[in-house]
Amino acid sequence: MSQLPTPTETPGEAPPAFRKVTTAVVTGNAAAAPYHVDVRAGTHRLGADEPVRRGGSDSGPEPFALLLASLGSCTAITLRMYAERKQWPLTDVRVRLGYETDGRTGRISRRVALDGELDEDQRARLLEICERTPVTLALLAGVAIETTEERA
Repeated sequence: MSQLPTPTETPGEAPPAFRKVTTAVVTGNAAAAPYHVDVRAGTHRLGADEPVRRGGSDSGPEPFALLLASLGSCTAITLRMYAERKQWPLTDVRVRLGYETDGRTGRISRRVALDGELDEDQRARLLEICERTPVTLALLAGVAIETTEERA
């Protein structure tokens, strides 16, 4: 049985190879705190937890807050890089994000504040760029997740 090519493949061509972009290791110990986890992202360490209302100790951001922080960070960094390349007078970027769900589907709201002596065309272009940041594209594409067990 032949396999159909994916939308980015041409028949007869090998699919594109994946390359590792970044890694994270998350560990949790129920004896320390019910839901607290330690996160190592590259060389950086942080923690995550659930709020008290959901049985956690609120010792760090909840997982969806980390997801929003990733999207907001990527947005702000990408806009600053783009403006710098174009030599536009963007002095500050603030990204406010929220996640809401109806129980079946979710949506993220993203509000971007751009400070600096930017004209209307520059502002419009920067808002267009928001839709093409790497994390935005990954979320919109629906990233495949492959889960396997790793035994000690």
